[in-house]
Amino acid sequence: MPERRALWASTKARGGIARFVTTVAETPLWDEWNVRLVVTHTNGNAFVRLGYFIKGGTLFLVEVLLRRPAVVHVHSAAYGSFVRKALLTWVSRLFHIPVVFHMHGADLHLFHDEAPRLMQTFIRRTLESAAAVVALGSAWAVRLRAIAPAASIVVIPNSVPLKTSVDQFASGDVQVTFLGEIGDRKGTFILIEAWRAVARANAERSASARLIIAGDGDVQRARDLVTEYGLTDSVLVEGWKPSAEVEELLARTKVLVLPSRDEGQPMAILEAMSRGIAVVSTPVGGIPEMLQGEAGILVSPDDPVALGAALNGLIDDAPLRARIGQAAHTRVGRDFEVAAVSTRFDDLYRAVTGYSP
Repeated sequence: MPERRALWASTKARGGIARFVTTVAETPLWDEWNVRLVVTHTNGNAFVRLGYFIKGGTLFLVEVLLRRPAVVHVHSAAYGSFVRKALLTWVSRLFHIPVVFHMHGADLHLFHDEAPRLMQTFIRRTLESAAAVVALGSAWAVRLRAIAPAASIVVIPNSVPLKTSVDQFASGDVQVTFLGEIGDRKGTFILIEAWRAVARANAERSASARLIIAGDGDVQRARDLVTEYGLTDSVLVEGWKPSAEVEELLARTKVLVLPSRDEGQPMAILEAMSRGIAVVSTPVGGIPEMLQGEAGILVSPDDPVALGAALNGLIDDAPLRARIGQAAHTRVGRDFEVAAVSTRFDDLYRAVTGYSP
């Protein structure tokens, strides 16, 4: 039987993939499979990113040649991320090492549909060459099967540790948080437009609501829009926060809002749910599966009126926030808790390697 050695390839760029890797690295899976992590991408300009891939790709090849892992697990989004992980996949297959191709991104279908026929074939054959392709939810499994009908697709969700629930009845201002890349895809500017209705309602509240926008991306455009709409009294655009500060931010949050146009399975939503924070989001990607069972409120993308109404409703109704937050907390404990999800990866690794205890 092959030794229990796993080689992971991932990004350390800001975002959900890096947070997922950090979360799983704290589980027994990491030691039981002697996981080595090779970083092949980071934030920065094109030269920085190219340098990281050359360095990471070289380390990956050394690991494959000298350590001979039993399984390779690559974490991919679309576009350049997919191409990088595809190259690593084919290197692994050259040495007959089974690959778990983990699709995190929300827009692989767009990448595929926009690509020339030759690239579409490359995408399909890469996915079908993997021992397993991990989809984050059933909606994404359907999309992946449309792209690569012969791929071996398994559904394993993102995961988070279960935290203590926030106190939705605590006195003081109601903090609403946006956590993610600031831009059109995650609906940041629609959110700022929707917040005008919240700001108007604040005049009638004994405890006001405030919005914290945290993330990288088009930070300056968001700040300019807040100023243009006269919302500086109740909206703060803080930019990206490291993990420790995200923890502190979520500890003060009562509502998380993520009005995305497209998504995979956002870690920000799971992190909020694990703390009993009420979530307002949109019915795109894997979000409806995450929030089923009254674990959140869904509004249509690009609808600032509906979004503002949903936010005002939660801000003014602590018992409603508490019920939604409790349903979310229970759902994470049942379906997304990191220990249970890491066990599913252990089972998957055993299946693709033939390892048995």
